[in-house]
Amino acid sequence: MATTEDILKDVISLRPSEQAKLVDQLIAILDKPDPELDKLWAEEAESRLDAFKNGMLKSVSLEEVLSKYK
Repeated sequence: MATTEDILKDVISLRPSEQAKLVDQLIAILDKPDPELDKLWAEEAESRLDAFKNGMLKSVSLEEVLSKYK
């Protein structure tokens, strides 16, 4: 079986359009719903919303966030 290093060497030799097609195919394979992960994110979102509503978490404006990256 080929190693990831072997596969990468083969991919590097492809034309850019073929590399892009391969990337699209890999993303499609990996981009499948995961019910357990979705459940964990939903629980996290609810927890953060509850914390905000109870005054335990403050909100920050978009301008304040973006100002850190100027």
